Amino acid sequence: ERQSRHGRRAPCRCHQSCRRPAGEVGGACPWASSAAPWRRGPAGGSCPQTCQTRALLAYTLGVKQMIVGVNKMDTTEPPFSQTRFEEIQKEVSAYIKKIGYNPATVPFVPISGWNGDNMLEPSTNMPWYKGWSIERKSGKSEGKTLLQALDAMEPPTRPTDKPLRLPLQDVYKIGGIGTVPVGRVETGVLKPGMVVTFAPANLTTEVKSVEMHHEALAEAVPGDNVGFNVKNVSVKELRRGYVCGDSKDTPPKATEEFTAQVIVLNHPGQIANGYTPVLDCHTAHIACKFREIKEKCDRRSGKKLEDNPKFIKSGDAAIIDLVPSKPMCVETFTDFPPLGRFAVRDMRQTVAVGVIKSVKPKEASGGKVTKAAEKAQKKK
Repeated sequence: ERQSRHGRRAPCRCHQSCRRPAGEVGGACPWASSAAPWRRGPAGGSCPQTCQTRALLAYTLGVKQMIVGVNKMDTTEPPFSQTRFEEIQKEVSAYIKKIGYNPATVPFVPISGWNGDNMLEPSTNMPWYKGWSIERKSGKSEGKTLLQALDAMEPPTRPTDKPLRLPLQDVYKIGGIGTVPVGRVETGVLKPGMVVTFAPANLTTEVKSVEMHHEALAEAVPGDNVGFNVKNVSVKELRRGYVCGDSKDTPPKATEEFTAQVIVLNHPGQIANGYTPVLDCHTAHIACKFREIKEKCDRRSGKKLEDNPKFIKSGDAAIIDLVPSKPMCVETFTDFPPLGRFAVRDMRQTVAVGVIKSVKPKEASGGKVTKAAEKAQKKK
């Protein structure tokens, strides 16, 4: 918490756990260790795989601002080595540029988290470091410490005018209260008394209350991580990956199939029709089949290069029809960006990223409307 703003830290110990909080934040700060010897990463260059994966996941999940902290500078040979810092800065800059970031907007800060060098105050151990300087749309910023780099981050805009979309992170059963889904409001507004629909289950009920940090809210807006009590719903009826929306304003629906532009970043072989990796899309983690690779295209311009290619490989971009193996809810990137981008996971790593161009919803069948929802709808 600062005088000008306050923020929430979403820690991740490894890139697997990074997938979960990355979608919740407005900025990322991956650590690049200066201590360990760097080997060639899977996507080229010597930026290590963990650093690559975290930066890639941040970009895929829509994190537009980044700070790179070059940590453990006290353990380099010699300690606080300028050469080592510049080597790492060069390698990481090349990689983040490749995946979509502009290095001119990314502060690189040499730090020692253990000793506190350049964390809160400028370090006397690195007189060669003249500080970072960046230029974003809002103007130029400069400084020497990690804290100053955090202060220079621009607060993200929050789309309150769009229909409600809230992907569930977890669902809890709390004694004396009942079923409490937990998640981050991505778009729209969530209020007590609202009748909501959960997709892909097509379950409709009333929101009894909304809380954040143990305080009741009159409304939750994009960026808020909240828990909300729902009536007449068992904890077994909801699960992580479901999407909550306003039942009266473009409610979310189950997805039958969707078309996406996929960029293959790191796959050791060839990808053909029938390939079935796991997709991480918002909070969902579901295997999806590459039903048809429709065309190969230029990854930057989107221009068509080849119709119906037999396979694609690392470095290629393609338009692909995908089919979820289990009930799933996704949206187009243009309508709901947080629900329209995904990472493709295989062999314990991120092999591709994608954005969803179009969605074919599944015909509604079954579902459930609770008594609380029916009662609330009659009142209105």
